[in-house]
Amino acid sequence: MMVGAQITFDSLRAQIAFDSYNDGAWHDARATFYGDMGGGETMQGACGYGDLFQQGYGLKTAALSTALFNNGQACGACFEIKCVNDPQWCKPNAGTIKITATNFCPPNYSKPDGNWCNPPQQHFDLSMEMFTTIAIYKAGIIPVQYRRVPCAKQGGIKFEIKGNPYWTLVLVYNVGGAGDVTDVKIRGSRRGWIQMTRNWGQNWQTGNNLVGQSLSFQVTTSDGKTMRFYNVAGPNWGFGQVYDGRRNF
Repeated sequence: MMVGAQITFDSLRAQIAFDSYNDGAWHDARATFYGDMGGGETMQGACGYGDLFQQGYGLKTAALSTALFNNGQACGACFEIKCVNDPQWCKPNAGTIKITATNFCPPNYSKPDGNWCNPPQQHFDLSMEMFTTIAIYKAGIIPVQYRRVPCAKQGGIKFEIKGNPYWTLVLVYNVGGAGDVTDVKIRGSRRGWIQMTRNWGQNWQTGNNLVGQSLSFQVTTSDGKTMRFYNVAGPNWGFGQVYDGRRNF
């Protein structure tokens, strides 16, 4: 199969899986862990959140396989996960954990039978702290069930503005409710609403020069809810700064 065809086919399957896990039902998957109890890989990642501790996500996070990541559209979505059907490795009465999707677990097509993140498998690569909350460390990989749940976040939505005067990149994070952002618009105080496009993960971009203008944002999440955040950043806003929307879904 051609690489391009493989990517297209995987994207279609990812969209189908992405649509199905919004039904509130429990779905079967598997889970592994990365790093160590101190955090391991808590920087960067395919969603663009940067330092997960600084952004408020901490270790309650996971990297998602292709079937769940949906080309970055799942970034910010929250899941409830429990270890099932493995009395040897599941901790008794461990209950469930709740995590936010913050990264991508990439497929490895050179190992079609040896990579749990290959399509069409639904897989979560958890922090060690989350994994060992529900299972014994030595298990390595466990069967789990998961379901989509609302995200409970403290404070308002955050907007980190990056780029330069001719290209503005905005990271949208700490999003409550559905958690995953599907559309962003920006408005300068001397402009109307401008449609932004997804650059990668939850980074949204525009090529309009908005320097010296107060900035407002319109954010839409995957459940179709839309909120407007007016005058989030004053006219003296700067690149590299984070601004609080003061409200949340």
